[in-house]
Amino acid sequence: MKVLHVCSELYPLLKTGGLADVMGALPFAQKEIGIDARVLLPAYPAIVAGIPNTVVVSEFDNFAGHVILRYGEYNGLGIYLIDAPHLYAREGNPYHDQWYNDYADNYKRFALLGWVGAELSTGLDSWWRAELVHSHDWHAGLTSAYLFNKGRPARSVFTIHNLAYQGQFSHHHLFEIGLPETMFHIDGLELHGQISYLKSGLYYSDAVTAVSPTYSREITTPEFAYGLQGLLNTLQHQDRLYGILNGVDDQIWSPNNDTYIKDHYKLKSMTGKRKNKKKLQEYFNLPRKSDALLFVMVTRLTEQKGVDLLIESAKDIAQEGGQLVILGSGSPHLENGIRHLAETYPENIAVKIGYDEALSHLIIAGGDVILVPSRFEPCGLTQLYGLKYGTLPLVRATGGLADTVVDSNEDNVKSRSATGFVFNDATPKSLSGAIKNAFLLWAKQRTWSSVRSNAMQQDFSWLISATHYNALYQKLSRDH
Repeated sequence: MKVLHVCSELYPLLKTGGLADVMGALPFAQKEIGIDARVLLPAYPAIVAGIPNTVVVSEFDNFAGHVILRYGEYNGLGIYLIDAPHLYAREGNPYHDQWYNDYADNYKRFALLGWVGAELSTGLDSWWRAELVHSHDWHAGLTSAYLFNKGRPARSVFTIHNLAYQGQFSHHHLFEIGLPETMFHIDGLELHGQISYLKSGLYYSDAVTAVSPTYSREITTPEFAYGLQGLLNTLQHQDRLYGILNGVDDQIWSPNNDTYIKDHYKLKSMTGKRKNKKKLQEYFNLPRKSDALLFVMVTRLTEQKGVDLLIESAKDIAQEGGQLVILGSGSPHLENGIRHLAETYPENIAVKIGYDEALSHLIIAGGDVILVPSRFEPCGLTQLYGLKYGTLPLVRATGGLADTVVDSNEDNVKSRSATGFVFNDATPKSLSGAIKNAFLLWAKQRTWSSVRSNAMQQDFSWLISATHYNALYQKLSRDH
């Protein structure tokens, strides 16, 4: 089957979040199981730099101006690039300027992405035609609307990576992006009087997926649906809403061959993990105590990620003689909050504001517990990395976190199903309880090693995810 992924970023060429990690792995895994997968991206400078050798597939003028469609390959994967410098030739973040203001023409930039995605199912490339178009997040949400407007020449799948970001734009832009006024109503593009690119993906696609089974259920409730629970409940009742868990790219995230760390290790040979812990303590100038329980966190500093909960609970780690390392950036008040923690407990807590890919690998390899206390988490990847590296995840029971981590309570430890620590309520008190449980388990080193062994044996490979997507594609193809 010929499958086109429509998206706005791809690791390692351009990354702002987990979407890039997914797109840098899923199409490759699909090719491994025989799917003819390709990817469509805007020709951002970083993308172009990583795919320098391209050929022109098509050249045209439409509502977005003059556009060239190019084709190249990245590590054997076919990539289409939308070459429209007036829209995409901007250094830095693909969505906003250096002051975090959204680009005023985002409605047009991402409408063009969806328009080209639909056109690639009808012969824009005379050598290859998509049979199924799989679009990702609001940036690609209009793809399914354009397919609908063209008579649905291909089947369509839309994946929600994070429902919180919806891509809403003024109604008056509708005539600028080549869609008819008849599609602007509650059974269509309209949401609260605006065009919603995310709602377009939900409403017009043949199937909608969320990036974990639990998240697919959570988004049908008012707490998680951001006003879209009616539509999402309808999709669920129509058997059009699915939850397919993301995977881990073993080529990048594996303690036995991680290119960012020098001291490799594996389940039956864990010496390298102790060495990484020592290097991590040295990097952050913390006491080199191998027996100190070392908590780590690599995250965007937002309330969604539960950073405020940790700021309230971190003193419990320090008072128990544990250590905490945090890498991230985000809301200024949260950055200040964790800086204050490090100043208050310099022997126990260390912080680096910003992002550092190499350091993130050392942190996950060297830590004992990785903290993911999110208020909501569509899938989550850092807890999966923690499992692979034997860095036990401590998570809140939400979304993909609930689907991937099993609490180390007495029964689960006995049955050898425990893989980490889970708490239920998004409160400092509940988080503190899980932190206490981690210290209690750490005091029993043989039991800790058993739980860690079980964690490292969990399989969340992308081949499993690719197989689930293939089953959905085949179902849609049969129903066509």
